[in-house]
Order: sequence, then C-alpha cells, then structure tokens
Amino acid sequence: MDGTAGRVRIVDVEVLSDDWYVLKKTTFDYRRADGSWQRQSRETYDRGNGATLLLYDPRRRTVVLTRQFRLPAFVNGHHGMLIEAPAGLLEAASPKERIRAEVEEETGYRVHEVRKVFEAFMSPGSVTEKLHFFVAEYDALAKVGTGGGLADEGEDIEVLELPVDQALAMIERGEIVDGKTIMLLQYARLNLLHA
Repeated sequence: MDGTAGRVRIVDVEVLSDDWYVLKKTTFDYRRADGSWQRQSRETYDRGNGATLLLYDPRRRTVVLTRQFRLPAFVNGHHGMLIEAPAGLLEAASPKERIRAEVEEETGYRVHEVRKVFEAFMSPGSVTEKLHFFVAEYDALAKVGTGGGLADEGEDIEVLELPVDQALAMIERGEIVDGKTIMLLQYARLNLLHA
C-alpha cells in the first residue's frame, strides 16, 4: 500500500446489499497532499478477484473468443451480446486453476500451459476486483468439448474462432467493446502475433 499508510482512516462500513455480491458504503477520512483531512464516502462492489485468458494459435494466427449476453451492457444501451475472452471469478481457486477450468467450460479447449502476463484493476473507482490476465496456445487437439458454459449458472455461450486481424478490426469497428478482451488482443498484437 505505497503512499497510503497513515493517510486513510476508516470511519464506518455499511453493507447495502449482500444478495449476489457485496455492495458496501464506506465512510473514511483521507489526508490530502496538503496535509488536511477530508471525510469522504464511497460505495464499493466486491465480487472477488478474477482471471481471464486469450487462447491463440501462432501458426494459424487465430484466437478463440466467446459471445454471451451481459445484462449490465444491455441496460446501458448496448444490445448486450458481448464478444469476450473467457473469464471467471477465482472463488477459492488459484488464478491458474480457475482460468483453466473456465476456459474448458466456456470454450471446450483444455489448456495446460498458461502464462500470466499482467494484473489490472478494471474499474477501481467502485469495483474491488483485481483481474489476472493469461495467454495460452491452443490447437485442434486441445478441443475436448463443445464449451458453452454451465446452464445451471445461466451461461449460454457461443464459441468463436477468429483470425487475429479480424478480431483487431472488430475493436476498431466497435464490435468488441469488452475491456479485458481489448487488452488481451492488444497484448497479442504487440507480443505474440506480430505481422
């Protein structure tokens, strides 16, 4: 916690909702750069940390993504069908364990060698989640199922295999608007799938 020791004093924490995940209102005192203290109040949404992974085939220059309905995007004026890299919440698993399981559930591909490339807070102004980003190579032999997610979790996922250049063009056209997916595709463009 570089730079915050002695600068934050929690005054009160109120749980506003604990239905799906936890929404809290925290009142705290924050010492500003000029030394004065300011009382602030913020709501935070705690859904736990997560992991995401981009499957890529360097020989064929393809990636595997998913398409599924996302209610928050829908209520914000989008049609709701987002194209994304597979992802999931860690729950009690390690990031590597969880992402391997999520990739198989969502895409039908079993991956063994996954490489962590970075971590990021995706919406740190209100959401506590830290996301672990991974990449892994795949080929036809890694396909062990149909994917599609878990119906009992409300998942209805379409699996997409796309040329990486097409996926990158879909970002430019506004067809891929999911932040984690854009980050992973840009990482692949810079580090994995050079032209």
